[in-house]
Amino acid sequence: MAAPGVDYGAAFRAGPSPMLVLSPELIVLDANDAYQAVSGRAREQLLGHHLFDVFPDNPRHPDVGGPGALRASFERVLATRERDSMALQQYDVEELAHPGEFAERYWSTVNTPVLDGAGEVAFILHRVEEVTALVRQLRGAPPEGPLSPVDRMAADLLARSEELALLNEDLRRAHAREREVALALQRALLPAVPATYRPSAAVRYRPAATALNVCGDWYDLVDLDRRSSAVAVGDVVGHGLEAAGVMGQLHSALSAAVRATGQPARALETLALFAGSVEGALSTTVVQIVVDRRMHTIRYSCAGHPPPVLVQADGGAELLDAATDPPLGAWDDSLPRSEAEVHYRPGATLVLYTDGLVERRGEDIDAGLDRLVDSVTRHRRLEPEQLADALLTDLGADDGQRTDDIAVVVLRL
Repeated sequence: MAAPGVDYGAAFRAGPSPMLVLSPELIVLDANDAYQAVSGRAREQLLGHHLFDVFPDNPRHPDVGGPGALRASFERVLATRERDSMALQQYDVEELAHPGEFAERYWSTVNTPVLDGAGEVAFILHRVEEVTALVRQLRGAPPEGPLSPVDRMAADLLARSEELALLNEDLRRAHAREREVALALQRALLPAVPATYRPSAAVRYRPAATALNVCGDWYDLVDLDRRSSAVAVGDVVGHGLEAAGVMGQLHSALSAAVRATGQPARALETLALFAGSVEGALSTTVVQIVVDRRMHTIRYSCAGHPPPVLVQADGGAELLDAATDPPLGAWDDSLPRSEAEVHYRPGATLVLYTDGLVERRGEDIDAGLDRLVDSVTRHRRLEPEQLADALLTDLGADDGQRTDDIAVVVLRL
């Protein structure tokens, strides 16, 4: 149900990120002010037209492949009904003042499906951030060849962090808004379970019970290759909208870092360097795990975060606490972060969580950890979705008295 009194059209038009609303046939249905500015096209030049008619391929550089990559992204969205984040792409834009001449442009793009009541794609929200200036700075101007993978990652990270930094500034000014605004932001920044993880994974987010006490808890699930996947859970120290904004930046940075390195400790080292440039990020705790399904191993590294719980199918349980270092900003970056490996047997259950699940005022955290291990062990035969709900019930996550957020990931191995 739409919130009463909210003008969603005005909110869309005023959004800081350039966005289009497209039909499933890729007809432009709406364009916000930021998109008109960055594309150099007015609404009347966009609305009612096919996207690729407005932005055709550059005939002088057909090998660039911008339209082809974008079309493939739209096809993935329509086929999977899931958001698709594209890697950095070159997509040249025709200059209106000089027909037939194209300006070299680079973009970071996210395409998000909007589903109807039947679960079909009714619209596609096409969001772009231009990173042309950064690309030219990275490789030097005039251009001197294609970007390296590292430069591509840096461009993507900077685009995401700049976008979220702008959002974070807006959030500071909006601190007095309704609690629902903060909850909507937090949930928008948390991903759904990817299709490749279903039904072997479940995620849960529970906001704090008090006013604007929405914090910076997050989780992430990433496929690294056919045999390996990465799972992370983190917690920004702080409350409210500002913490949620910091969370968004760190979430994006860690996701990119683990994709690039494939190693938990290396990913956290990269994240710690990035956190040094983000105000309010240095006390963040996070755990990063990489699961190798062929070797049946879990490699993990923990930066000040509560230890994950691993329960084997036969009920044997352990806390993954052999590679725990201080939070991001409290670690000497001249030293490598710890990393440990543990074996699991098929059918085991892995649970990652934030401290709101186990901490209680006036109680030693070990008591909360014991409750969690006992609950996972007792419910280990449940499917992940049911197990996640059982954990929240057993640990009182829905009692309406919490003063901290809770994020939980349950993974059946």
